[in-house]
Amino acid sequence: MGLYKRGKVWWMAISHQGKQIRRPTGTSNRKLAEAILAKVTVKIFEGRFFDTLEENERTFEEMMERYQSDYVVKKASQRSYRGYIKNLIPFFGSVTLAEITPARIVGYKAKRYDDGVAPATINRELAVMKAAFNLAIREWEWCRDNPVCKVSMEKENNKRDRWLTDEEEEKLMKVSPPWLKEIVLFALHTGTRMGEILALTWEGVSLFRRTVTVFHSKNGERRTIPINRIVLRLLKEKSRVRPIKTNLVFYGRACTPIDDHNLRRAFRRAITAARIKNLHFHDLRHTFATRLIQAGIEIYKVQRLLGHKSPIMTQRYAHHYPESLRDGVEILKKRKKVITILSPSVKKG
Repeated sequence: MGLYKRGKVWWMAISHQGKQIRRPTGTSNRKLAEAILAKVTVKIFEGRFFDTLEENERTFEEMMERYQSDYVVKKASQRSYRGYIKNLIPFFGSVTLAEITPARIVGYKAKRYDDGVAPATINRELAVMKAAFNLAIREWEWCRDNPVCKVSMEKENNKRDRWLTDEEEEKLMKVSPPWLKEIVLFALHTGTRMGEILALTWEGVSLFRRTVTVFHSKNGERRTIPINRIVLRLLKEKSRVRPIKTNLVFYGRACTPIDDHNLRRAFRRAITAARIKNLHFHDLRHTFATRLIQAGIEIYKVQRLLGHKSPIMTQRYAHHYPESLRDGVEILKKRKKVITILSPSVKKG
Protein backbone atom coordinates (compact mmCIF):
# COMPACT_ATOMS: atom_id res chain seq x y z
CA MET A 1 0.00 0.00 0.00
CA GLY A 2 1.13 3.51 -0.71
CA LEU A 3 0.32 6.97 -1.96
CA TYR A 4 0.97 8.62 -5.29
CA LYS A 5 -0.13 11.90 -6.78
CA ARG A 6 -2.34 12.29 -9.85
CA GLY A 7 -2.77 15.93 -10.70
CA LYS A 8 -3.37 17.71 -7.40
CA VAL A 9 -5.01 14.76 -5.62
CA TRP A 10 -3.29 11.98 -3.68
CA TRP A 11 -4.31 8.45 -4.64
CA MET A 12 -3.99 5.17 -2.73
CA ALA A 13 -2.47 2.06 -4.30
CA ILE A 14 -4.01 -0.90 -2.46
CA SER A 15 -3.09 -4.56 -2.87
CA HIS A 16 -6.06 -6.86 -2.15
CA GLN A 17 -6.31 -10.59 -2.92
CA GLY A 18 -3.62 -10.41 -5.57
CA LYS A 19 -5.16 -7.38 -7.28
CA GLN A 20 -3.82 -3.84 -7.38
CA ILE A 21 -6.62 -1.34 -6.65
CA ARG A 22 -6.26 2.42 -6.94
CA ARG A 23 -8.57 4.82 -5.14
CA PRO A 24 -8.48 8.64 -4.75
CA THR A 25 -8.15 10.10 -1.27
CA GLY A 26 -9.98 13.21 -2.42
CA THR A 27 -7.39 15.56 -0.97
CA SER A 28 -4.22 17.35 -2.08
CA ASN A 29 -2.91 17.44 1.51
CA ARG A 30 -0.23 14.80 2.04
CA LYS A 31 -0.79 14.40 5.80
CA LEU A 32 -4.54 14.08 5.38
CA ALA A 33 -4.02 11.54 2.61
CA GLU A 34 -1.76 9.50 4.92
CA ALA A 35 -4.45 9.55 7.60
CA ILE A 36 -7.06 8.35 5.10
CA LEU A 37 -4.74 5.59 3.94
CA ALA A 38 -4.20 4.49 7.54
CA LYS A 39 -7.96 4.39 8.13
CA VAL A 40 -8.51 2.37 4.95
CA THR A 41 -5.74 -0.03 5.98
CA VAL A 42 -7.52 -0.73 9.28
CA LYS A 43 -10.80 -1.34 7.45
CA ILE A 44 -9.11 -3.76 5.07
CA PHE A 45 -7.63 -5.78 7.94
CA GLU A 46 -11.06 -5.85 9.57
CA GLY A 47 -12.64 -6.95 6.31
CA ARG A 48 -15.01 -3.99 6.17
CA PHE A 49 -13.59 -1.78 3.44
CA PHE A 50 -14.71 -3.79 0.40
CA ASP A 51 -18.21 -4.31 1.81
CA THR A 52 -19.07 -0.77 0.76
CA LEU A 53 -20.19 -0.05 -2.77
CA GLU A 54 -17.42 1.21 -5.02
CA GLU A 55 -19.64 4.07 -6.15
CA ASN A 56 -18.82 5.74 -2.84
CA GLU A 57 -15.11 5.64 -3.67
CA ARG A 58 -14.86 5.75 -7.45
CA THR A 59 -14.81 9.20 -9.03
CA PHE A 60 -16.39 10.31 -12.27
CA GLU A 61 -12.95 10.98 -13.74
CA GLU A 62 -11.87 7.44 -12.91
CA MET A 63 -14.98 6.04 -14.61
CA MET A 64 -14.36 8.09 -17.75
CA GLU A 65 -10.70 7.03 -17.90
CA ARG A 66 -11.74 3.39 -17.93
CA TYR A 67 -14.57 4.13 -20.37
CA GLN A 68 -12.06 5.56 -22.81
CA SER A 69 -9.63 2.65 -22.47
CA ASP A 70 -12.34 -0.06 -22.63
CA TYR A 71 -14.74 1.46 -25.15
CA VAL A 72 -13.74 4.69 -26.90
CA VAL A 73 -10.51 3.26 -28.34
CA LYS A 74 -12.64 0.85 -30.40
CA LYS A 75 -14.67 3.64 -32.02
CA ALA A 76 -13.88 5.26 -35.36
CA SER A 77 -14.84 8.72 -34.03
CA GLN A 78 -12.56 8.71 -30.96
CA ARG A 79 -11.92 12.44 -31.11
CA SER A 80 -15.63 13.25 -30.80
CA TYR A 81 -15.96 11.06 -27.71
CA ARG A 82 -12.87 12.59 -26.14
CA GLY A 83 -14.24 16.05 -26.83
CA TYR A 84 -17.49 15.25 -25.01
CA ILE A 85 -15.58 13.75 -22.08
CA LYS A 86 -13.30 16.80 -21.95
CA ASN A 87 -16.40 18.98 -21.46
CA LEU A 88 -17.82 16.72 -18.72
CA ILE A 89 -14.68 16.34 -16.60
CA PRO A 90 -14.41 19.92 -15.20
CA PHE A 91 -17.94 19.71 -13.79
CA PHE A 92 -18.04 16.10 -12.52
CA GLY A 93 -14.35 15.09 -12.37
CA SER A 94 -13.57 14.65 -8.67
CA VAL A 95 -17.15 13.81 -7.67
CA THR A 96 -17.81 10.22 -6.62
CA LEU A 97 -20.33 8.21 -8.62
CA ALA A 98 -22.68 8.07 -5.64
CA GLU A 99 -22.73 11.87 -5.51
CA ILE A 100 -23.82 12.28 -9.12
CA THR A 101 -27.57 12.84 -8.86
CA PRO A 102 -30.21 13.88 -11.41
CA ALA A 103 -30.21 17.34 -9.83
CA ARG A 104 -26.47 17.67 -10.36
CA ILE A 105 -26.86 16.63 -14.00
CA VAL A 106 -29.62 19.21 -14.50
CA GLY A 107 -27.17 21.76 -13.10
CA TYR A 108 -24.67 20.68 -15.72
CA LYS A 109 -27.23 21.21 -18.48
CA ALA A 110 -27.93 24.71 -17.18
CA LYS A 111 -24.20 25.48 -17.20
CA ARG A 112 -23.82 24.27 -20.78
CA TYR A 113 -26.70 26.49 -21.88
CA ASP A 114 -24.93 29.41 -20.18
CA ASP A 115 -21.85 28.47 -22.24
CA GLY A 116 -23.95 28.92 -25.38
CA VAL A 117 -23.95 25.24 -26.31
CA ALA A 118 -26.69 23.82 -28.56
CA PRO A 119 -29.18 21.22 -27.24
CA ALA A 120 -27.79 18.60 -29.62
CA THR A 121 -24.30 18.93 -28.10
CA ILE A 122 -25.68 18.63 -24.57
CA ASN A 123 -27.52 15.45 -25.59
CA ARG A 124 -24.35 13.93 -27.06
CA GLU A 125 -22.44 14.66 -23.86
CA LEU A 126 -25.17 13.14 -21.70
CA ALA A 127 -25.32 10.10 -24.01
CA VAL A 128 -21.60 9.47 -23.43
CA MET A 129 -22.10 9.86 -19.69
CA LYS A 130 -25.06 7.46 -19.78
CA ALA A 131 -23.09 4.84 -21.71
CA ALA A 132 -20.21 5.03 -19.22
CA PHE A 133 -22.58 4.51 -16.28
CA ASN A 134 -24.13 1.51 -18.04
CA LEU A 135 -20.71 -0.13 -18.30
CA ALA A 136 -19.95 0.73 -14.68
CA ILE A 137 -23.17 -1.06 -13.67
CA ARG A 138 -23.17 -4.12 -15.94
CA GLU A 139 -19.51 -4.94 -16.44
CA TRP A 140 -17.43 -3.28 -13.73
CA GLU A 141 -19.95 -3.55 -10.87
CA TRP A 142 -19.01 -0.13 -9.58
CA CYS A 143 -22.56 1.09 -8.97
CA ARG A 144 -26.20 0.01 -9.11
CA ASP A 145 -27.97 3.01 -10.60
CA ASN A 146 -27.64 5.23 -13.68
CA PRO A 147 -28.64 8.80 -12.75
CA VAL A 148 -28.58 9.97 -16.39
CA CYS A 149 -31.60 7.75 -17.14
CA LYS A 150 -33.66 9.89 -14.77
CA VAL A 151 -32.89 13.11 -16.64
CA SER A 152 -34.80 14.10 -19.77
CA MET A 153 -32.86 14.81 -22.93
CA GLU A 154 -33.08 18.22 -24.56
CA LYS A 155 -35.39 18.87 -27.49
CA GLU A 156 -33.42 19.20 -30.71
CA ASN A 157 -34.35 20.89 -33.94
CA ASN A 158 -33.73 18.11 -36.48
CA LYS A 159 -35.81 19.63 -39.25
CA ARG A 160 -32.82 20.61 -41.36
CA ASP A 161 -33.84 20.58 -45.02
CA ARG A 162 -30.70 21.10 -47.10
CA TRP A 163 -29.52 19.05 -50.03
CA LEU A 164 -26.95 19.42 -52.77
CA THR A 165 -28.14 20.66 -56.15
CA ASP A 166 -26.69 19.25 -59.38
CA GLU A 167 -24.86 22.51 -60.00
CA GLU A 168 -23.38 22.52 -56.48
CA GLU A 169 -22.32 18.90 -56.85
CA GLU A 170 -20.40 19.73 -60.02
CA LYS A 171 -18.63 22.62 -58.28
CA LEU A 172 -17.81 20.49 -55.24
CA MET A 173 -16.32 17.69 -57.33
CA LYS A 174 -14.08 20.12 -59.22
CA VAL A 175 -12.39 21.45 -56.08
CA SER A 176 -12.25 18.24 -54.01
CA PRO A 177 -9.03 16.19 -53.76
CA PRO A 178 -9.36 12.66 -55.23
CA TRP A 179 -9.79 10.89 -51.88
CA LEU A 180 -12.54 13.29 -50.78
CA LYS A 181 -14.23 13.10 -54.18
CA GLU A 182 -14.51 9.31 -53.78
CA ILE A 183 -16.13 9.61 -50.36
CA VAL A 184 -18.56 12.34 -51.45
CA LEU A 185 -19.56 10.30 -54.50
CA PHE A 186 -20.10 7.21 -52.36
CA ALA A 187 -22.22 9.16 -49.84
CA LEU A 188 -24.39 10.75 -52.54
CA HIS A 189 -25.17 7.40 -54.15
CA THR A 190 -25.59 5.17 -51.06
CA GLY A 191 -26.99 7.49 -48.36
CA THR A 192 -24.56 6.02 -45.83
CA ARG A 193 -23.45 8.01 -42.79
CA MET A 194 -19.91 9.30 -42.32
CA GLY A 195 -19.07 6.72 -39.64
CA GLU A 196 -20.44 3.91 -41.80
CA ILE A 197 -18.31 5.02 -44.76
CA LEU A 198 -15.09 5.33 -42.75
CA ALA A 199 -15.65 1.92 -41.13
CA LEU A 200 -16.48 0.12 -44.40
CA THR A 201 -14.21 -2.86 -45.10
CA TRP A 202 -13.88 -5.09 -48.14
CA GLU A 203 -15.70 -7.86 -46.25
CA GLY A 204 -18.76 -5.66 -46.60
CA VAL A 205 -18.38 -5.23 -50.36
CA SER A 206 -19.78 -7.69 -52.91
CA LEU A 207 -18.96 -6.63 -56.46
CA PHE A 208 -20.72 -9.74 -57.77
CA ARG A 209 -23.99 -9.04 -55.94
CA ARG A 210 -23.51 -5.28 -56.33
CA THR A 211 -24.07 -4.56 -52.64
CA VAL A 212 -22.30 -3.04 -49.66
CA THR A 213 -23.03 -4.15 -46.10
CA VAL A 214 -22.88 -1.89 -43.05
CA PHE A 215 -22.18 -4.27 -40.19
CA HIS A 216 -22.72 -1.75 -37.38
CA SER A 217 -25.15 1.04 -38.23
CA LYS A 218 -26.22 3.87 -35.93
CA ASN A 219 -29.15 1.83 -34.60
CA GLY A 220 -26.90 -1.20 -34.07
CA GLU A 221 -28.33 -3.26 -36.92
CA ARG A 222 -26.68 -4.74 -39.99
CA ARG A 223 -27.81 -3.19 -43.29
CA THR A 224 -27.15 -4.31 -46.87
CA ILE A 225 -27.47 -1.65 -49.57
CA PRO A 226 -27.66 -2.24 -53.33
CA ILE A 227 -25.24 -0.07 -55.30
CA ASN A 228 -25.70 1.57 -58.69
CA ARG A 229 -23.27 1.58 -61.62
CA ILE A 230 -21.48 4.72 -60.43
CA VAL A 231 -20.58 3.21 -57.06
CA LEU A 232 -19.82 -0.16 -58.64
CA ARG A 233 -17.32 1.47 -61.01
CA LEU A 234 -15.75 3.37 -58.11
CA LEU A 235 -15.34 0.21 -56.00
CA LYS A 236 -13.97 -1.79 -58.91
CA GLU A 237 -11.28 0.84 -59.48
CA LYS A 238 -10.40 0.87 -55.77
CA SER A 239 -10.31 -2.94 -55.61
CA ARG A 240 -7.54 -3.01 -58.24
CA VAL A 241 -5.16 -1.04 -55.99
CA ARG A 242 -6.00 -2.47 -52.56
CA PRO A 243 -3.08 -2.04 -50.12
CA ILE A 244 -1.89 -4.93 -47.96
CA LYS A 245 -1.69 -2.81 -44.80
CA THR A 246 -5.43 -2.18 -44.43
CA ASN A 247 -8.76 -3.77 -45.23
CA LEU A 248 -10.59 -0.43 -45.19
CA VAL A 249 -12.21 0.70 -48.42
CA PHE A 250 -11.49 4.37 -47.69
CA TYR A 251 -8.25 5.13 -45.88
CA GLY A 252 -5.78 7.95 -45.27
CA ARG A 253 -2.06 8.34 -45.66
CA ALA A 254 0.07 5.34 -44.72
CA CYS A 255 -3.15 3.28 -45.01
CA THR A 256 -4.40 4.56 -41.65
CA PRO A 257 -8.11 5.13 -40.85
CA ILE A 258 -9.46 8.54 -41.83
CA ASP A 259 -10.31 10.62 -38.77
CA ASP A 260 -13.83 12.05 -38.90
CA HIS A 261 -12.58 15.50 -37.86
CA ASN A 262 -10.05 15.53 -40.68
CA LEU A 263 -12.80 14.54 -43.12
CA ARG A 264 -15.08 17.32 -41.89
CA ARG A 265 -12.24 19.84 -42.14
CA ALA A 266 -11.43 18.79 -45.71
CA PHE A 267 -15.12 18.94 -46.60
CA ARG A 268 -15.44 22.47 -45.18
CA ARG A 269 -12.42 23.59 -47.21
CA ALA A 270 -13.93 22.12 -50.36
CA ILE A 271 -17.34 23.77 -49.98
CA THR A 272 -15.64 27.08 -49.19
CA ALA A 273 -13.55 26.78 -52.35
CA ALA A 274 -16.70 25.88 -54.31
CA ARG A 275 -18.53 28.85 -52.75
CA ILE A 276 -21.28 26.61 -51.41
CA LYS A 277 -23.01 27.88 -48.28
CA ASN A 278 -24.74 26.14 -45.38
CA LEU A 279 -23.81 22.56 -46.27
CA HIS A 280 -22.80 19.80 -43.85
CA PHE A 281 -21.41 16.39 -44.72
CA HIS A 282 -24.58 14.75 -43.36
CA ASP A 283 -26.54 16.74 -45.96
CA LEU A 284 -25.15 14.33 -48.56
CA ARG A 285 -27.35 11.69 -46.94
CA HIS A 286 -30.30 14.10 -47.17
CA THR A 287 -29.42 14.63 -50.84
CA PHE A 288 -29.54 10.89 -51.50
CA ALA A 289 -33.01 10.60 -49.93
CA THR A 290 -34.36 13.78 -51.54
CA ARG A 291 -33.27 12.74 -55.02
CA LEU A 292 -34.92 9.34 -54.62
CA ILE A 293 -38.19 10.92 -53.51
CA GLN A 294 -38.06 13.46 -56.34
CA ALA A 295 -37.58 10.57 -58.77
CA GLY A 296 -40.81 9.01 -57.52
CA ILE A 297 -39.36 6.21 -55.38
CA GLU A 298 -41.87 5.18 -52.70
CA ILE A 299 -41.24 6.16 -49.09
CA TYR A 300 -40.94 2.55 -47.87
CA LYS A 301 -38.01 1.82 -50.19
CA VAL A 302 -36.25 5.03 -49.17
CA GLN A 303 -36.78 4.10 -45.52
CA ARG A 304 -35.13 0.70 -46.05
CA LEU A 305 -32.20 2.19 -47.94
CA LEU A 306 -31.58 4.77 -45.22
CA GLY A 307 -31.92 2.18 -42.47
CA HIS A 308 -34.64 4.06 -40.61
CA LYS A 309 -36.53 1.86 -38.14
CA SER A 310 -39.60 4.04 -38.35
CA PRO A 311 -41.19 5.70 -41.43
CA ILE A 312 -41.58 8.87 -39.36
CA MET A 313 -37.93 9.79 -39.95
CA THR A 314 -38.32 9.26 -43.70
CA GLN A 315 -41.59 11.21 -43.97
CA ARG A 316 -39.62 14.46 -43.70
CA TYR A 317 -38.66 14.04 -47.37
CA ALA A 318 -42.19 13.42 -48.65
CA HIS A 319 -42.94 17.08 -49.41
CA HIS A 320 -40.18 17.12 -52.03
CA TYR A 321 -42.43 15.25 -54.46
CA PRO A 322 -46.04 16.47 -54.33
CA GLU A 323 -46.67 14.79 -57.70
CA SER A 324 -46.60 11.44 -55.91
CA LEU A 325 -49.83 12.46 -54.20
CA ARG A 326 -51.58 13.38 -57.43
CA ASP A 327 -53.09 9.93 -57.95
CA GLY A 328 -54.89 10.43 -54.66
CA VAL A 329 -56.91 13.32 -56.05
CA GLU A 330 -57.12 12.06 -59.65
CA ILE A 331 -59.29 9.19 -58.41
CA LEU A 332 -62.10 11.71 -57.97
CA LYS A 333 -62.45 11.81 -61.77
CA LYS A 334 -63.73 8.25 -61.70
CA ARG A 335 -66.86 9.14 -59.83
CA LYS A 336 -69.85 8.66 -62.10
CA LYS A 337 -72.01 11.15 -60.34
CA VAL A 338 -71.18 14.72 -59.60
CA ILE A 339 -73.34 16.20 -56.93
CA THR A 340 -73.81 19.89 -57.35
CA ILE A 341 -75.24 21.79 -54.46
CA LEU A 342 -76.92 24.95 -55.57
CA SER A 343 -77.89 27.75 -53.29
CA PRO A 344 -81.66 28.25 -53.10
CA SER A 345 -82.89 31.25 -55.04
CA VAL A 346 -83.92 34.22 -53.05
CA LYS A 347 -87.06 36.04 -54.15
CA LYS A 348 -86.69 39.71 -54.72
CA GLY A 349 -89.05 42.24 -53.23
